[in-house]
Amino acid sequence: MLLKKENGWKNEKLNKNDIFEFCQGYKNSLDLGKTEREYVKFGLELAKQNGFVCASTKKKLKSGDKVFYVNRDKNLVLVVIGKEEITKGINFVVSHIDSPRIDLKQNPLYEELELGYMKTHYYGGIKKYQWASIPLSLHGVVILENGEKKDIIIGEKEDDPVFTIPDLLPHLAAKYQGERQTAEVIKGEELQIIVGSIPTTIKNADIKELVKYHILEELNTTYGMIEEDFISAEFQLVPAFKAKDIGLDRSLIGGYGQDDRVCGYTSLRAILDLKEVPEKTAVCFLADKEETGSHGSTGLQSNYLEYFTSDLISKVKGDYSDLDLRKTLWNSNALSSDVNAAMDPIFKGVHEAQNAAKLNYGIVVTKFTGARGKSGTNDADAEYVWSIRNLLNTHGITWQIGELGKVDEGGGGTVAMLLAEVGIKTIDVGPALLAMHSPFEVSSKLDVYETYRTYKVFFENMI
Repeated sequence: MLLKKENGWKNEKLNKNDIFEFCQGYKNSLDLGKTEREYVKFGLELAKQNGFVCASTKKKLKSGDKVFYVNRDKNLVLVVIGKEEITKGINFVVSHIDSPRIDLKQNPLYEELELGYMKTHYYGGIKKYQWASIPLSLHGVVILENGEKKDIIIGEKEDDPVFTIPDLLPHLAAKYQGERQTAEVIKGEELQIIVGSIPTTIKNADIKELVKYHILEELNTTYGMIEEDFISAEFQLVPAFKAKDIGLDRSLIGGYGQDDRVCGYTSLRAILDLKEVPEKTAVCFLADKEETGSHGSTGLQSNYLEYFTSDLISKVKGDYSDLDLRKTLWNSNALSSDVNAAMDPIFKGVHEAQNAAKLNYGIVVTKFTGARGKSGTNDADAEYVWSIRNLLNTHGITWQIGELGKVDEGGGGTVAMLLAEVGIKTIDVGPALLAMHSPFEVSSKLDVYETYRTYKVFFENMI
């Protein structure tokens, strides 16, 4: 009669070795894919190793075929064509692979007090002070003046230099920072990285900023860059440290980008590990730009979902109509696979305990996200919530419900409402994290594994 949930580690049917082994691969993915471009590259390599081929090479598709789509190196879509007529619906698992970070401005480099600095603009919702005085690595791509494309990563190898945003020492910070609100302990324009301090040895009266010029010399020698090339570049600053086990029992994972690459990896592995052809066509969609509102041609507010779905329909059926697309979407199911907030015993007051998620209690089913008054949310209907509840219970998945804080405390959004707007039955389902949006987020290994199991049974069994 009573709703009873308990710590998943008490379930004797779960295999601890399987969980820990799976999470080794997950940690590796966090280290290899710290930007959306890198994660697409990582996922694409795995897909090809598992028999997926580019959809553009196929004129027709049949049951059991495995194809991929790549959108501007920032979206990856993996598809397994199912047995059922495609217009009867697709099972989508949609995650985002962008994470909060710090981007370089288009004209970033300057010199002052004979120190070289670069100006930045933060991406997504961060506590800016958390990004000061930690080692940062530089990841990105630049298109040189001659059109050549260069991928650049500095700070990940053991002997690489790193970068940092110097903070003000506490001895002098009492008045300058002490009276600031938390959001402005470090202000946006103060998020600047130090990049050098040695002046150039070139003797030229026209060169006034000798340290800046020396930095440009280093970039030119190593990568062929000139200063104007920053304008046609995407450079991102991310934590330079690797994902690590946390705790004496190694039950937790700490690392950058777990929101939402934890769902990216688990959904990727779920579709790669399908052994049988599913009844419904299965789609793993790794999206971009969720942390800034899902705008742009690689965000879910673009029509890319309709674009590749239309292509699938035309190749499966041999013809295409707009009505076929609408039928397919309206008959489809989706898991908006995104994280929720785990209740922290230090900060319990922001949660309503009866409806809050906990670490080690399994994957979190979130009926609605959004802010106060359920604004900006999907709010899944009771029938679809039951179908997910039944699926999880039938297959012995450890799961829980969750909301993102107290009613008037804040809230947040996911891509769920964007999927629902085109008619797809959608609910948010993903693990809970501590320290979300920080440079070092915390997840439970058990929850990560149960997330993988959820997505796999969804692909295999959701009708």
